[in-house]
Amino acid sequence: MTEVLSQDEIDQLLTVISAGDVEGEDTKQITDRKNIKIYDFKRPDKFSKDQIRTVSVMHDAFARHTTTSLSAMLRSLVNVHVASVDQLTYEEFIRSIPSTTALALINMDPLKGSAILEIDPAITFSMIDRLFGGPGENSKVNRELSDIEQSVIESIIVRILGNLREAWSQVIDLRPRLGNIETNPQFAQIVPPTEMVILVTLETRIEDVEGMMNFCIPYLTLEPIISKLSAQFMYSTIRRGSTTENLNILKESLSVIDVLLSAEIGSMELPVRDVISIQPGDTIRLPNVKIGDPMILKIGNKAKFKCRPGMVGNSVAVQVTEKLEDITPEEFEELTGEDIDE
Repeated sequence: MTEVLSQDEIDQLLTVISAGDVEGEDTKQITDRKNIKIYDFKRPDKFSKDQIRTVSVMHDAFARHTTTSLSAMLRSLVNVHVASVDQLTYEEFIRSIPSTTALALINMDPLKGSAILEIDPAITFSMIDRLFGGPGENSKVNRELSDIEQSVIESIIVRILGNLREAWSQVIDLRPRLGNIETNPQFAQIVPPTEMVILVTLETRIEDVEGMMNFCIPYLTLEPIISKLSAQFMYSTIRRGSTTENLNILKESLSVIDVLLSAEIGSMELPVRDVISIQPGDTIRLPNVKIGDPMILKIGNKAKFKCRPGMVGNSVAVQVTEKLEDITPEEFEELTGEDIDE
């Protein structure tokens, strides 16, 4: 941070300079002590340090999920971790990647625009070789993908995108979709060259083969959710459970769940031999139950309401008359034979 001089310090400095007591070397030392920050207007910083840190945390989780899924898919030891998260122009990103590589254009629905997942050729051909039954060694191949190889790498990227959705779930319900795969960076112009992007570099190792995966996201794509890219938002307990939107989603999900309702007239214990001998038309006398007594309506195995039997059209029905929570513990135990605390 630039140091600001007080008015007294400024006056003393002007007095010394006017008197000629300060040599050129001393003036140079004073100048050298100033903390000057160079600002390039062609390359403005649009992401704060907190936002970059949040993106890094999100993709740490993405790297862990990808490590697990690729290890299972390739049946070999895979290690993926975040090497760096930087902001730069799209032109700088394009210039930093090989002239022939695998560039997957990713639709970032519901966000506007696209992102790019670039996979180093060494990693790409190692994964393809393993899925074809080979050892997956580093063969130094540098060529375009064949149709069959492209189909294989598409299946790998689709699995990776599932991990991306899970990693972003704390910020947005992202539904990334694979568009197409390019091998020439010049054909992957998703934003103007001077547009700022955030670049997540993932160091990837498959057995002895090492390489990079780069995930490039334009600022224009992240702009609608830029305020959510903060630690305060990600770890807020208010956001997670008590917003009206989340409660409505929870209610909607619960409203379609089927639950078992049963109206219980009464209960009694019988020996197994008596139960086996019961025939249609037999009458079972229930102890402590009178004709006018209410029935108990259970939800699942919990007694919740008093009700009385009746008919609706040609169907047998019950009418809820009272909540059991509104009665005393003694009345509850007398009706159900259960402790109200259970």
